Amino acid sequence: MNDELRALHERLARLEELLTAAQEKPAEPAWRRPTRGESRWAVTVAVLVAVALQLLLPERLAFRPAWLLPALEVLLLVVLFPASRAHTERTTSLLRGGGLTLAAVVSLANGWSAVLLIRGLARGTEASDAGTLLMTAAAIWLTNVIVFALWYWEWDRGGPVARAEGSADYPDFLFPQMQGGELTQADWEPTFADYLYVSFTNATAFSPTDTMPLSRWAKLLMAVQASISLLTLALVVARSVNVFRG
Repeated sequence: MNDELRALHERLARLEELLTAAQEKPAEPAWRRPTRGESRWAVTVAVLVAVALQLLLPERLAFRPAWLLPALEVLLLVVLFPASRAHTERTTSLLRGGGLTLAAVVSLANGWSAVLLIRGLARGTEASDAGTLLMTAAAIWLTNVIVFALWYWEWDRGGPVARAEGSADYPDFLFPQMQGGELTQADWEPTFADYLYVSFTNATAFSPTDTMPLSRWAKLLMAVQASISLLTLALVVARSVNVFRG
């Protein structure tokens, strides 16, 4: 009888140890488990800013007709925003395809303007007024920041819907908050604002800052963005100096 009681006490003690260990084990971080997902308001505002910047560009630098691509971008926003509130397999596919299409259209519009601006700067035919040149270049540069933020946001771990489902094990971007620690909230997960910050710092520093690209496509995209930003800024500064001297 004593042996049976002793064995029962040992089992209870072991069970108590397991329960204590389970309670002390840190919870899975939000970026690795299924969540409700993020609001699309930040993305919508960013794209509308990009549309406004495109409409403010000189017509000679715009994709013809000048209203076509901005109108298509707004149309995609109108379709995608209501769909983001529904959670079905069909809307998931729509959001994925529509989001990538939106990023591609904004990229096409801004890339077209950037190419025309760079060609004009290289030939010395673009903007005899330094102020106009700087404002035009700033609009294209800022739109470029938004464009690559969209690409980072759409591709990291399969996109915003896949991130909300927690289906991807390995991140494409390593944010500081992902490395844990007492300074990180348990419910933290990357949103569009974080990718916008990554895009901005990469466009200004021409290299990663606090967030590291892990996958090859992430490294390639950041390299392309840094190259475009560096080339645009170098040519604009050189042309502006010549205008001021003239």
